Amino acid sequence: MSSKIKNICCIGAGYVGGPTMSVIADNCPEIEVNIVDINQERIDLWNSPNLNDLPIYEPGLDEIIKRCRGINLIFSTQIEEKISTADMIFISVNTPTKTKGVGAGQASDLKWVEASARQVAKFARGHTIVVEKSTLPVKTAEVIKDILNKSQSDKNSDSLVHFDVLSNPEFLSEGTAIQDLQKPDRILIGGENEKAIKLLSNIYSRWVPKNKILHTNIWSSELAKLTSNAFLAQRISSINSIAALCEATGADIREVSRAIGLDSRIGPKFLNSSPGFGGSCFKKDILNLVYLSKYYGLKDVADFWESVVKLNNWHQHRISKLIIKKLFGTISCKKISILGFAFKSNTNDTRESAAIRICKDLLEEGAILCIHDPKVDPIQIEKDLGISPKKPKDIYKNDNESSWFSSRNYEEVFENSDAAIFLTEWEEYKNINWRVISQKMRKPAWIFDARSILKPANIIDEGLYLWRIGDGTENDKEYKY
Repeated sequence: MSSKIKNICCIGAGYVGGPTMSVIADNCPEIEVNIVDINQERIDLWNSPNLNDLPIYEPGLDEIIKRCRGINLIFSTQIEEKISTADMIFISVNTPTKTKGVGAGQASDLKWVEASARQVAKFARGHTIVVEKSTLPVKTAEVIKDILNKSQSDKNSDSLVHFDVLSNPEFLSEGTAIQDLQKPDRILIGGENEKAIKLLSNIYSRWVPKNKILHTNIWSSELAKLTSNAFLAQRISSINSIAALCEATGADIREVSRAIGLDSRIGPKFLNSSPGFGGSCFKKDILNLVYLSKYYGLKDVADFWESVVKLNNWHQHRISKLIIKKLFGTISCKKISILGFAFKSNTNDTRESAAIRICKDLLEEGAILCIHDPKVDPIQIEKDLGISPKKPKDIYKNDNESSWFSSRNYEEVFENSDAAIFLTEWEEYKNINWRVISQKMRKPAWIFDARSILKPANIIDEGLYLWRIGDGTENDKEYKY
């Protein structure tokens, strides 16, 4: 085993692999970092001279790419070559929830992990450290090790390649991924071979304090990742359930959150009410925990974690129903402005975004949606909604047909709108000129603030009705019908 890592290969150029490897390359200029992917289009975007074309948006990522790309950070589709020259290989591929077969709807589909492990087994040379970077169910390392070790059985013993497998889960939050990578709460490394663990630790110790680099057994590392995401998602569902109670009782969720957040045993993070959790990990990881618990006969444990997902779904449907109720019980042929489609600010990721479910609910009721998001491409919105957009001039040609279109100018989405819903906490939405907007909207008009980012007085003073999530005190105006 080499005393230093000189060459890294990461299989997978997605939301985890791209930023993680970029930060490693930026902090370890002596290491050649290769990111490989079978998707040529994705690699072309990573190599685009226009940094605005990068396949993912993360604040600060473009500057790192500018510094490192073509020097010690390489993006390519040359999987065989880059695996064969690597001392350390990260597997950072997609692990979606299975859609059919055993565990459908809960268990992770590991086909890409298995395919990556077989590629490593086929092309790796000499001693190679293989690092699990994808979010994986417990015991996945056994699968990887079995594939790697058994693949050598047909080879001459003199040419055997030796593998060590480590678990190094990511704890990134989209929108702050670069900050999370540069100043992490902790780095978790699970494994059996102390030398392999040390080599990976040495990479992170270039910029991470050693007391934040934790060593565990490999199974603890895998389970810690799932549990971390499950706890965060549970916290979001919990505070959103209380937001609904606040609206019913006259309490204010912001006051409640502040009060309980000052308890040192609880703390203030993840106590902001919202349209619910989204992104690629939370729901998937919880369902993985549910499947794992059922597999080991822990039904009550499985039921507990499954309730977190059910409550999140209920909460999003609750918002949709509330909007319909406020608009005289019908939204057919009414124009509704959607402000924000990404699952959170500072990312263009729409996976499991609350906006998808809420927009689909409104479209089913016959609404006309005008959608604005500063980073999400309309093509992605079309994929998520499963409905092709219409041109604004065509939207009223069939009075019984729901439709949607997008606008790059957020002020335009308010034109002749009956309501506006704020679903993503983009900074540019916080300083809207409500006097101008009020003149554009069709009265009576409602503003639905599902992120608590707006100043109520500015809206109400302009003659607009306001619903703010978790607020049972400021504006309980309701039409009776």
